[in-house]
Amino acid sequence: MTAHVARLEAASVVSSRHLAVAGLTLAALAAWVALPPLHVRGIALPVALGALAVAAGAAAAARGAVRLGLTAVVAGVVGGALGWIATLSGVSHLEVVFTWSTLIASALVFTTPLTYAAIGGMVSERSGVVNIGLEGMMLMGCFWGIYGADKTNSWVLGVAIAMLSGALLALVHAFFSIQLRANQIVIGTAINFLAVGVTGYFFVDLYQGANVPAGVPRIPAVHLAFLDHVPPASFGSFLYKSVGNLNLMIWFAFAIVVASWYVVFRTPVGLRLRACGEHPRAADTVGIDVYAMRYGAVVVSGMLAATGGAFLSVGFVGTFNENMTAGRGFIALAAMIFGNWRPFGAFRAAFLFGLSTAVAIRMQVYSAALPGIDVLIQILPYVLTLIAVAGFIGRTRMPAADGAPYKKQ
Repeated sequence: MTAHVARLEAASVVSSRHLAVAGLTLAALAAWVALPPLHVRGIALPVALGALAVAAGAAAAARGAVRLGLTAVVAGVVGGALGWIATLSGVSHLEVVFTWSTLIASALVFTTPLTYAAIGGMVSERSGVVNIGLEGMMLMGCFWGIYGADKTNSWVLGVAIAMLSGALLALVHAFFSIQLRANQIVIGTAINFLAVGVTGYFFVDLYQGANVPAGVPRIPAVHLAFLDHVPPASFGSFLYKSVGNLNLMIWFAFAIVVASWYVVFRTPVGLRLRACGEHPRAADTVGIDVYAMRYGAVVVSGMLAATGGAFLSVGFVGTFNENMTAGRGFIALAAMIFGNWRPFGAFRAAFLFGLSTAVAIRMQVYSAALPGIDVLIQILPYVLTLIAVAGFIGRTRMPAADGAPYKKQ
């Protein structure tokens, strides 16, 4: 009898989660119906969809899926409000902002450096070492990547030098965190300040603070012209404009997400890595070298974060500016947490930030009509990140030994 009741309760929770997901879907529709290509002009439909989303979320919360249900309630309110605001905007402005193919391509550009750093942070923290220094490692990759590409006249060597710089900085972090068992948050913060100082000094010393030469070899784009011929013609054109001309490093980022998932969750090496982050004493007992696994994980973390930085300077901007990462390492850390320390989850969170950044940039078309809105638009990606990490969506569980120094007996 007890087992039957438990099954009924489990089924109820599952159905309530489905109800909450339906609410989230309705909330997304509420925000979307007034945008291209539908262009609904009346406020009735977006408001009605938002209200239905709120109702579905409230019902889901009442039936047991409290967290996801409340998320649907908030999403319904926000979606309905956004849909209503969109109906007040001119169609021409909406078409400028929400050209979906261009928006997707731009979002992927902003997502890519975050993806590299977030995957790097996941590898480190799965081994039990918190890596707050992702920002500094990205910044090192930015500078040494462009310097390496400039001096060797090769973007490949530039990226390789960037990865080496990230590995060396990560090795410093690993030594203090693993060998000396220092506070990992404090060491990571120090690493960030160290990177600012090192890159700032060498930027002034080598380039006088502004003279990165034009024509530095750039990471090439991958042209997939065949996508433009996929039938029907409108879909082929959309596909080509979205993903038919992406930078090579963006495709590598997709591969890194898949490869990291496979290695961490489907191989013996990944099992050892996760064991070190969950129960290092037990891992040590069965013969796993916890120190070696953690050192390796932190160094890989630094290399990946620096690769993301190299994409910014060598692949995207083509130059270097002091502090050009602008907090992206911390956003990547938030994406990793939001993604529950899993590669695909981290990528989804990074894409959320990348998409919101792309939208924010394109929304500057409203600046002339609404003076001062620029500042509000620029903080949109960060507000969305704060909301996500605050826990409106999903539940996260960090590795049990994450941040805990280990002393071999």
